[in-house]
Amino acid sequence: MTGKRKSTKKRDPNQIALPKGPDEEEGVTIARAVIRPTVQAAVTLSEYNKGTAALDLNGLITSLTEQTDAAIGGDLKRGEAMLAAQAHTLDAIFNNLARRAALNMGEYMGACDTYLRLALRAQAQSRATWEVLATMQNPPMANYVAQANVAHMQQVNNASVEPNNASRARGNPIPQNKLLEENHGERLDTRTTGTTGRADPAMETVGEVDGAEDTGGKRSGVPERI
Repeated sequence: MTGKRKSTKKRDPNQIALPKGPDEEEGVTIARAVIRPTVQAAVTLSEYNKGTAALDLNGLITSLTEQTDAAIGGDLKRGEAMLAAQAHTLDAIFNNLARRAALNMGEYMGACDTYLRLALRAQAQSRATWEVLATMQNPPMANYVAQANVAHMQQVNNASVEPNNASRARGNPIPQNKLLEENHGERLDTRTTGTTGRADPAMETVGEVDGAEDTGGKRSGVPERI
């Protein structure tokens, strides 16, 4: 009695496994896989590594997924290691191009200028990479100060906004006419004669007029004023 023979057919390393959801159309499954960042990155890595190593796309996708999940969770160790390695690589490019520029100096100045420009560009990228790495490990205090200021401003604004203008009613009462409230219930005597001023003597108060001559001997008893 012989057992079942195992299939000797090798799986294509470039064929991506597509986990399909229940009752999901094949087109949706393929589209979801294509737009995954890890799938796109795995295909790009495979293209750039042709001739150097036989890479399995599914293995690349799995590894990239692990790294992206770690970065999302706040673990940036892999990112720091990558930046440090890239900084060293850029430094190697700088030194290679600088030596090429030295070989052409004095005889082929055009080539020398081109190599030097490329060398200095690689050097600048290496320096920028180290700066990013230093910022990741030692965040500037300005970020924390800015966040604290924003939180403080939000707290002040929330505290100052009250429904129905309650704060205005408590802290800023509407000013009333204090002149009329000075002696509540009393009216201003508009008949009182004011003090004569020195600035305009012509406006002095006129004395009482004898009303007997004008009204037939009847005096009203009320002094007339101009």
